[in-house]
Amino acid sequence: MEAKVKIGLIQASHDVDGSEPVEVHKQAAIEKHLPLIREAAREGAKIICLQELFYGPYFCTEQNPKWYAAAEKVPDGPTTRLMQKLAKELEVVLIVPVYEEELTGVYYNTAAVIDADGRFLGKYRKQHLPQVQAGPEGCGFWEKYYFKPGNLGYPVFDTAYAKVGVYICYDRHFPEGARLLGLNGAEVVFNPSATVAGLSEYLWKLEQPAHAVANGYYLGAINRVGWEKPWDMGEFYGQSYLVNPRGEFVAIGERDKDQVILGEMDRELIKRVRNTWQFYRDRRPETYQEMAVLLP
Repeated sequence: MEAKVKIGLIQASHDVDGSEPVEVHKQAAIEKHLPLIREAAREGAKIICLQELFYGPYFCTEQNPKWYAAAEKVPDGPTTRLMQKLAKELEVVLIVPVYEEELTGVYYNTAAVIDADGRFLGKYRKQHLPQVQAGPEGCGFWEKYYFKPGNLGYPVFDTAYAKVGVYICYDRHFPEGARLLGLNGAEVVFNPSATVAGLSEYLWKLEQPAHAVANGYYLGAINRVGWEKPWDMGEFYGQSYLVNPRGEFVAIGERDKDQVILGEMDRELIKRVRNTWQFYRDRRPETYQEMAVLLP
């Protein structure tokens, strides 16, 4: 593998009103994202990650069974199959966050990982779900209405260009899984998100650089942009970024613009940082057993 790999992060607004049928949302979002993926590939990106539930609004702002129709099988659903063809054509790795139907009535917030030859490598299911994540106006993200907590652990995918881990949105508040992704071999971790101003913005540039430093890997954080109607839950504030193992911002997007953010991952820097700090060598897992116990 090459020492340096260009990473592409895609942030975008969703402009279709929530009252429209599910298929209208999916078609509009996919049509918006396909040119952005191609743009990232033209600019040299070899690994490209989309935002959380990229093919629609962040519908968790309401409790409405209408949105169950957005769920698809993974990998056998139409969106994953489409992205497999695109990945093979462009010779890029794609991380594709979708709404997954495992069984009728059993749904997950999932990211499919597709290799540069179009092979489906596997999926990550969002592990941590807030009970009700309160927004700036008192409304909430009703995630447990739509998703079961993930049950596939913290896999790392050995792609054509790098060893890739995925953590989704609310997961980022939990350092335990971020550490496990590193211990499982991740060189770069992606956190596709849908998060609004007034709720989490003060944490956006703190937590994930800390994960990158503590674990000696690159981290790509992706957030959508704009206001989604009719809910107006809050402003999705963009600012997607790639951060290196020193906690330095390699590239960062704008607040309010559909955008491809490009940055470079350097394996030699990962090696230098890990050899300097040796956090994995100096771990004391035998002293952490209470971490796996429900306390207090």
